[in-house]
Amino acid sequence: MEGLTETLARDVPSGLPQRRFVDASVEAGVVFDHFHGVRSQQLPEDMGSGAAWADIDLDGDEDLYAVNEAGPLTDRDNWSSSPAANALFLNQGDGHFSERAAAAGVDRRGMGQAAAFGDADADGDADLLITEYGRHWLFDNELFDHATSDDNATSDDNATSETTPRFKDRSLAAGISTEDGFYAGASWADADADGDLDLYVCRYVVYNTDPMLMSKASRQYDVVIPASLNPSTFKPAANLFYRNRGDGRFDEVAEEANITNGKGRSLSATWADFDEDGHLDLYVANDLSDNVLYKGNGDGRFEDMSHAAWVADYRGAMGLASGDWDNDGDTDLFVTHWIAQENALYSNMVGDMVASRATVATDDGNVARARFMDVADQVGLGQVALDFVGWGVGFLDYDLDGQLDLLVANGSTFPLEDDPTRLTAMPMQLFWNRGTRQGFFEVAQGVEPMHPAVARGLAVADYDADGDEDAFVVVNGGRGRLLRNEPVGTTPGTFHWLQVRLDATAAQRSLAHVRIVYGDRRQRRPAGVSSSYYSQHSDRRHFGLGSVAGVDSVIVNWSDESITILLDVAADQILSIQPPATESDPQSTQRTPSVRPQ
Repeated sequence: MEGLTETLARDVPSGLPQRRFVDASVEAGVVFDHFHGVRSQQLPEDMGSGAAWADIDLDGDEDLYAVNEAGPLTDRDNWSSSPAANALFLNQGDGHFSERAAAAGVDRRGMGQAAAFGDADADGDADLLITEYGRHWLFDNELFDHATSDDNATSDDNATSETTPRFKDRSLAAGISTEDGFYAGASWADADADGDLDLYVCRYVVYNTDPMLMSKASRQYDVVIPASLNPSTFKPAANLFYRNRGDGRFDEVAEEANITNGKGRSLSATWADFDEDGHLDLYVANDLSDNVLYKGNGDGRFEDMSHAAWVADYRGAMGLASGDWDNDGDTDLFVTHWIAQENALYSNMVGDMVASRATVATDDGNVARARFMDVADQVGLGQVALDFVGWGVGFLDYDLDGQLDLLVANGSTFPLEDDPTRLTAMPMQLFWNRGTRQGFFEVAQGVEPMHPAVARGLAVADYDADGDEDAFVVVNGGRGRLLRNEPVGTTPGTFHWLQVRLDATAAQRSLAHVRIVYGDRRQRRPAGVSSSYYSQHSDRRHFGLGSVAGVDSVIVNWSDESITILLDVAADQILSIQPPATESDPQSTQRTPSVRPQ
């Protein structure tokens, strides 16, 4: 396919952004080496791992948790002493990090897969969910529990970078299953709109560690691999949905909610109100099985609308990204796939359907107002991915022009010809968005931090709070990459930005969205956390403004339908916005924002 993809490549138009990503891992103190030992050529080893961003110590900076694999499945006895432990990098607020996983009690050593932060017990701090091939774990963030009793801690309202939050395993107490399995991506949301966060956990396959499978041949295209590496060797496993009781304890109700996805080999899932009906929907990326879109009814039950909405693709789906790529006010989906299958950009047509009052039938005969069109080929994102195996992905406005670009982590599942214990590396891809008429252009060729790697999870955040979005990439069997976004020879202040941090409960943010208006331009971002392959992006909403030094209004539509409107907002600041103070005041409008800029 190499010649084909070269033929289909498009020349980059003029005006290429004068920006670059640099690998700041060592400089920032984010040194993360994944896996220890030699692959035993088993599927769980090759699928991990991911990472997640959150302000876990509430000091205003983005912290990073990275998941690891302690070693080969054939060497479990040595996992407890492996140097390949999960890592917690606490942001010091000056662009540098301190690794504190052991002190925080989250230096897990296992066959780690994914991480996701969510306030499970509604106490105001971010708790941690980790998935593994083995178990999945819920760790309670005890930051507030120790704030008054720990001499090294500060008050609840003023936690500092010197405070190390401590986490406690409360999986059993919370009702999290201890059953062994191949657990994959996880995602938090207030799925039933009752004011607390629920949890969806993907399971991949019913994996069998039978040594005979490692000697049994299996073919993928023209490559012969052990059957132990081919997901089609194994049956799919049903997913789990944990409904929060309201006190941090959960009931597993996936079957009752109709979202077990029992026929899918699930890797990732993400929540969004795709049909704009005021209820969260759930999209699940499946490998070697149909992807599934579940329409939420707002009461914790869902309907399968995958085929009616035209998103039930049967491909090898790995990573997900949700965002409004065309700035038309609804949430679109980007899905990464296995080699020779192209990636997909599902452009949401709900705006057109709402305008025309159109609906489509769901599988059970009901109606929904959502339909997507895969426009990847039309906008330069389809054929260009034929040579790659795509994993983590994130929408981000890397050049601050007001249009969402795409960063994709690639890495092969095929071994090197001369060393079957190692996997083949692939370059990352950065796609520059030039709008609906021109589409996307790949602009990462030859950029050193994008050089080939066996990349897996990717998580986006502005870790250095300079207004542009950065990313962390987990490299299977290699050194992770902290990619810092920075201008090249550009005059400071040439490109403006705005970030919004919602100072509210996780449930209040779950269905909220943030809009900005400046002149005849609009941008909209859902406020819930966004998940990708085994990973979680920052929950702050980022807007690039180009040359515009301020916006006419910032509008927050909260989950409870209250509204906050800020007028005449200057650019180049991080806004911390609270919901309206009382139920009797469902809308707050201010000429000068009552926010805390940073």
